[in-house]
Amino acid sequence: MIRVIADNIMSPLGLTTGENLQAILRGESQLRVRRGLFGLPEDFCGSVFDRDMVPEIADTQANDGGFSFFERLCIASAAKAVAQSGIDPAAEDVIFVISTTKGNVDAISRDLMAPEAYIGESARRIAGYFGCSNSLVTSNACISGVCAQIAGVRALLGGRFRYAVIVGADVLSRFIVSGFQSFKALSPEPCRPYDAERCGLNLGEAAGTIILERCDDSDADQSTWQFVACSNHNDANHISGPSRTGEGSYRVLRDLLAALPADRLAFVNAHGTATLYNDEMESIALDRAGLAATPVNALKGFYGHTLGAAGIIETILSMHAVDNGIVLPTRGFASQGTSHRLNVSADVRPTDRRAFFKILSGFGGSNAGIAYRKGGDR
Repeated sequence: MIRVIADNIMSPLGLTTGENLQAILRGESQLRVRRGLFGLPEDFCGSVFDRDMVPEIADTQANDGGFSFFERLCIASAAKAVAQSGIDPAAEDVIFVISTTKGNVDAISRDLMAPEAYIGESARRIAGYFGCSNSLVTSNACISGVCAQIAGVRALLGGRFRYAVIVGADVLSRFIVSGFQSFKALSPEPCRPYDAERCGLNLGEAAGTIILERCDDSDADQSTWQFVACSNHNDANHISGPSRTGEGSYRVLRDLLAALPADRLAFVNAHGTATLYNDEMESIALDRAGLAATPVNALKGFYGHTLGAAGIIETILSMHAVDNGIVLPTRGFASQGTSHRLNVSADVRPTDRRAFFKILSGFGGSNAGIAYRKGGDR
């Protein structure tokens, strides 16, 4: 059995999971129009850390170690989760899995061959801060956060490791924002997932950590979150456009449903980027999978698209929502804007179910999903 033993979220909304959950319940967001940030000539709407928070984000030792802002975020989030778990992060049976889409990509503006621009080097440095010599990177566009969890599960099932410290993070830069601007994919205002008036996505910064443990089935209890199933499909539709039939996402959902039926789900936490094509594709996939009536939510109206962190922080928030007997709202959603009608949660609503799916889709036709349940729920 694979179970969750600790987690942390650090974002502009708060530096702990609890702070982030409470901010969402208050309806807060740090999505703002950013003018002149990173020297960009064009404004954009995003959620960005106050860089003056950096000394508070990682301790003095990390600051003195020459770590980048991205690496310090990863270290700080992981440190909070590790402390919560009580594990020895330097033990041989621990592996660090780092999820990011760009890592220290801005380093190439200073030196095309800069060692810190390589994500594998960042992962080694982050794990090394904790005395751990085992590290792995997942960088698969927008689905990286779920892929990291899948990689962590597989590493544990392989038998060599007992614990997987899975850290997802991305920070914004001129390189990243200008890339999305070139796609004409950004909304000039806070995004509106699945809404009829949606006009694009926002970008955001965050770091999240989830720690998994491989243990005997006899250790299961009603207070433990357990991994149920995962799936990864590529529909190879287009370098940036999703499948018009939702084929890859549908196949992911079909695989998850084979392990956990729809009548056990509190909700599906979807990708919900608020672009015209992504939300439409997800509505088709969810409908094809027989999940049109199942509650659906998306959290990017609070955070923006946090790239490599998205799959981690959205999974963690989904767990804590179920712990509190609620379905979190989809900020920005007001009226149905997809051809296949979904049961989108516009407001907080109660649930007594104890399982959920987390799905993501990304560039290159990539799609991934993971299913969790609380305790012995079947």
